[in-house]
Amino acid sequence: MRHQAQQQLRDYLDLFPAERQRLQALSLQLDEDPQDPLSRANMRGHVTTSAIVLDAASARVLMIRHRIIGRWLQPGGHYEPGQSLWDSACREVREETGLQTLRAHPLWAAAVPLDIDSHAIAANPRKGEGAHWHHDYAYLLQAGGDDAAAEALQAQEQEVDGVAWWPLAQLAGQGEPRFDAVLAKLRALGLSAG
Repeated sequence: MRHQAQQQLRDYLDLFPAERQRLQALSLQLDEDPQDPLSRANMRGHVTTSAIVLDAASARVLMIRHRIIGRWLQPGGHYEPGQSLWDSACREVREETGLQTLRAHPLWAAAVPLDIDSHAIAANPRKGEGAHWHHDYAYLLQAGGDDAAAEALQAQEQEVDGVAWWPLAQLAGQGEPRFDAVLAKLRALGLSAG
């Protein structure tokens, strides 16, 4: 999986070369870390996966309210061995939201994340985890089929205390720089955000 993470990072940076400096720590860790950079046990940092899920009309985005940190985010979480990064993101969406019908968005390839973000995670003594980094690969998905947005959503009670479809424009002004970056990328693809 390290090779897949490296290749997807290279492909991503070919599309977004201005982000090369911002993602240098991830690039170095993937290239040099003797520990597995996809393992949750790696306290230097590890790869996580998430998804920007749009409805069939690409007008709404699927969001979860993370129980522990108390913020609305895109569905996602830790990588589990034996899956591709894409499959990991899809699994997280299904687990956290109950939405089952997913596919790659027709405007973006499944093999390249729409966004990669590295962010610091505080120590969690309750879980025996020190401070570390999450290097999140966010894929662009579409709820499959015209009626997929009508599928019953079910929040995963252990980690999620809310799940909802938001108008895409609602991502703006949330105080999350990543949402602004994602909106800019979606606009560049011709998807309006209001």
